[in-house]
Amino acid sequence: MNESVCKKIQSSFSEYLDGAISGHEMQAVASHMESCEDCAEEFASWREMQSLLGSLGPAKAPADLGLKIRLAMSHEAARRQSWIDLLTTRWENTVRPMLVQVSAGVAAAIVLVGGAGLLLGVVAAPQPVLANDEPLGAITTPHFRYSSGPTTEITTPEDMTIVVQAQINERGQVYDYQVVSGPIDSATQKQVMDRLLTEVFEPARVFGEPARGRVIQTFAGVSVRG
Repeated sequence: MNESVCKKIQSSFSEYLDGAISGHEMQAVASHMESCEDCAEEFASWREMQSLLGSLGPAKAPADLGLKIRLAMSHEAARRQSWIDLLTTRWENTVRPMLVQVSAGVAAAIVLVGGAGLLLGVVAAPQPVLANDEPLGAITTPHFRYSSGPTTEITTPEDMTIVVQAQINERGQVYDYQVVSGPIDSATQKQVMDRLLTEVFEPARVFGEPARGRVIQTFAGVSVRG
């Protein structure tokens, strides 16, 4: 194989595993590895390293994270309540005695009542509640949305089901896969890859933000008999 081509292919392994290259580029890398044993071995070591890192899993949140959040919310509510108490005290000590003592005309009474109404409006204004607040620990898994290309049958030596575990990136694209059950010959795997590269998924979400995830896809293999 041309050494410069191999270097270029190997330099794109990281982006390939991250799903950061286009579908055509992914297919070019995969096609090259089918005919280049050195690059295929190098890619296998990259994928093994990714699997080992993935098995470590994300850092676990502290066990008392939920308690700390609730305490912070409680303290914030108490702080807001203290402002309400302060305004109420000022009302009792200043405005209310003035309303009791003042009796010098309708105009003065209107001004005081208007000011009192404004003060009460500030004190009693409720905090807006957002209906789209995410619950704590909201996590969703990827799911299939549509195929961006024509759907073709996958031909196999025998009629059998192909089960694939696909890795989905934050943009809902497949960046890697593994055949869990079914034929693993190169012809079948190329057809599976062609199908996966045209499929678009809703990515996994953690607290509403897109994240990587895994999904199981099942394809029906159809044998072609002469």
